[in-house]
Amino acid sequence: MQPAHDYLRHLTRRTFIGRNARGIGGVALGALLSSDLALALGAPGAAGGAVGKGLPGLPHFAPKAKRVLCLFQSGGLSHVDLFDDKPMLHRHAGLDLPASIKGTQRITGMTSNQSAFPVVPPLMTGRRCGKHGTWISDLLPNIQTIADDICIIKSLHTEAINHDPAITYMNTGNQLPGYASMGAWASYGLGTENQNLPAFIAMVSQGTGKNPGQPIFSRLWSSGFLPASHQGVGLRAGANPVLYLNNPPGVDRPQRRAMLDDLAKLNHRRAAELGDPETVARIDAYEMAFRMQTSVPELTDISQESAATLADYGPEVKKPGSYAANCLLARRLLERDVRFVQLFHRGWDQHIAMARQLPNQCRDIDQPTAALIRDLKQRGLLEDTLVVFATEFGRTVFSQGKLGDPNSGRDHHGRAFTVWLAGGGIKGGMEYGATDDFCYNITENPVHLRDLHATILHCLGIDHARFTHRFRGLNARLTGVEEAHVVRAILA
Repeated sequence: MQPAHDYLRHLTRRTFIGRNARGIGGVALGALLSSDLALALGAPGAAGGAVGKGLPGLPHFAPKAKRVLCLFQSGGLSHVDLFDDKPMLHRHAGLDLPASIKGTQRITGMTSNQSAFPVVPPLMTGRRCGKHGTWISDLLPNIQTIADDICIIKSLHTEAINHDPAITYMNTGNQLPGYASMGAWASYGLGTENQNLPAFIAMVSQGTGKNPGQPIFSRLWSSGFLPASHQGVGLRAGANPVLYLNNPPGVDRPQRRAMLDDLAKLNHRRAAELGDPETVARIDAYEMAFRMQTSVPELTDISQESAATLADYGPEVKKPGSYAANCLLARRLLERDVRFVQLFHRGWDQHIAMARQLPNQCRDIDQPTAALIRDLKQRGLLEDTLVVFATEFGRTVFSQGKLGDPNSGRDHHGRAFTVWLAGGGIKGGMEYGATDDFCYNITENPVHLRDLHATILHCLGIDHARFTHRFRGLNARLTGVEEAHVVRAILA
């Protein structure tokens, strides 16, 4: 258990001579990588600063939000059924979607061979909510009550029409894997204000809609090409929220501390030899894990929460891994100043049996989501916390499968769909953007997901165009190389 002794024991004459022979190459490599090493080591004036700090010069301007909570509804939430009812849907119910509306847009292979595309109105009635009178389905009675706190964007659009590229695009700004996620960018730019918890934490729950839902991969909270210390940490349900966090049998905390001290010395020596910033990131990871041994049990202990708070989040709040339980943990993380918290809730991919699956899925998220917004507001956290309720695309207004069949559903639709935002820097009680009479095409104020990313960064005080990282010879950024705009009309 003494790494220093083990290191010396393996330092043979052959190893010594070999390392000396590679010395000139090591010096050259170190020179090439010196800036990255300085970043990782937190040298004065280096990009990246010290551990826990963000990049020098960030934020670019005074932020409205200090932290972000992303409530990601995985699978493609139906904007038609929940947020975007139109009179024409009822008048045209059962009839084919007009060709002038459908146009030549790509649709998936699941419906492209259908002989008919009958329009299906929302499954449930809804009502006009809040001072603005925005329509929200009766499937979401609790979210109806927070209408004055949220800004509903009805004109989001994306090029991706299949799940994996679409969810990757929404979370990393690129349809291809390997790019840095939103939370990693926030951690990289702004650092953390809590040294005992990671700056970016993700949680996953399975809904009662489509079960199992679309898979959620850990690369969705990856650091990609950014330093590994900005990787999101997945918080699991149950007795071991973080794998391998506990000491092995026979090792107590002082022993672990001594071992980490010796290991850090060796890793710093190795980093100096090779100029590899990932080695220092490994040191940071070990140190964070050591601190999390005490911070995570305290975080997940909800015994001190009031009975009224627990009741507000709903009956599943005490069920580890449920959406309700994750919402409560999200609030506890945010009040501990974790920079970016993301909840993924699976089960919205309702190609079949939508009449049964959609109400179940809505029951999962309705009460906990509304309770979370109220809880943040009551504690004074909503003012400087940006909440993003998002999904990867919407659903088609026409039926997938035979009209009226209990097994029918809706296909993917990326041309126009709905998300909403609340809190830090966003106007509440408003709608932005509009779709046509069939909820199919955007007619007013289109918002690309790059624009959504630019707006999230703006609320954090970051100019997306100036927030870059060198990757493959390019200045990579979350908003990509194409034009992106902050949606200023929704800013408070």
